[in-house]
Amino acid sequence: MANLRRVDPFGEMLSLRDAMSQLFEESFVNPARMGTSNALSMPLDVSETQEEYVVDAVVPGLKPEDLDITIQDNVLTIRGETRKQQKTGDKQSNYHVMERRYGRFSRSVSLPTAVKADDVRATLEHGILHLEIPKAEEVKPRKITVNASRTFENPSVEVQGNTEQSRERGQ
Repeated sequence: MANLRRVDPFGEMLSLRDAMSQLFEESFVNPARMGTSNALSMPLDVSETQEEYVVDAVVPGLKPEDLDITIQDNVLTIRGETRKQQKTGDKQSNYHVMERRYGRFSRSVSLPTAVKADDVRATLEHGILHLEIPKAEEVKPRKITVNASRTFENPSVEVQGNTEQSRERGQ
C-alpha cells in the first residue's frame, strides 16, 4: 500500500529564531565558515598609563624581521607574514587536520591621543610583541600647584553707597 504524505511548504523553513542562532554560531563560534578562512587574526591588548600606551600582541613563531610596525596619524599598524616551513627532503604529505594559518596579516588600532612615534620601544619575546608608545607632551596630564595667597587678618568689607539709605535702615 502506498503512503501519502501531505506537502507542507512551511514545515521545512527555519524559524527566524533558528536562523539567527545559526548565523551567530557560524560567525562568532566558528568564523572560518564565514569565508574568512584565510584571514589571520592577531589578538592584542592595549592599555594606557599617564605617560604612554602599552600594546601586547600575540605573534607566535615570528621573528622581528617578519614584522612591520608603523604609526601614522595616531593609528598603529602591525603587519607581518607567517610562512609554512618546508623541510628539505620531506615527502609530500596529505594532511588530515590543518588548523594553523599561513599568510599575510595586518592589524590597525586607532590611539585616542597624540603620541611620539619616534620614541616607540618594541620588543619581541616568547611570541609576544610588546610596544611602549609614549604620549605627546601636550596631552600628558599636568599637576597644577595652588599657591596660598596672603591671608587677611581683618576681613572687613567696605560697602559704598548712599549713606542716607543706610541710616534709614538703621545701619
